[in-house]
Amino acid sequence: MKHKVLFVDDEPHILDGMKRVLHHEPYEILTATSGEEGLDILSNTAVDVVIADQEMPGMSGTKFLQRVRKDYPDAVRFILTGKATLEIAINAINEGAVSRFFTKPVQEVNLRFAIRQALQHKDLTIEARRLLQKVKLQASLLDEIEETNPGISELRKERAKYLKVERTPANFDDFIKEIRGELAR
Repeated sequence: MKHKVLFVDDEPHILDGMKRVLHHEPYEILTATSGEEGLDILSNTAVDVVIADQEMPGMSGTKFLQRVRKDYPDAVRFILTGKATLEIAINAINEGAVSRFFTKPVQEVNLRFAIRQALQHKDLTIEARRLLQKVKLQASLLDEIEETNPGISELRKERAKYLKVERTPANFDDFIKEIRGELAR
């Protein structure tokens, strides 16, 4: 699945510049010229990273990212501003939960790195959640086996020793099938 990065800025030439600068990157670039348009895109498309300009008519970047935080909490949020102040930075961090704060003109290398880092972190988080679910499922299966077959705790101890010495975690599913086969006899 290709990652998607959304840029929200009321200046079309800034958006065109971002597309030009990042067109070789391994993610799709989406653009919006207002917070409302950005929210519309988010309602129809899964976006991994959202980068918003602070100074936009109608809805500031901070207010936009606050909505993104509430409605799309898994999207990583960055803010861009041409007028960096401590107040803007504090609001962006507290209200929009931004992970990065950039000033205009943004350094292309820094932006590329930050986006790649955010996407990598997001991928690792998703993988960690997937593995946690698998571990929970396996633990539940072991509990079910133990409940339906009293005295299997000795086999569990053997399983632990077996996994340490002869098996890798990748073969755990095969091991469970072997246990089920033994119990069926």
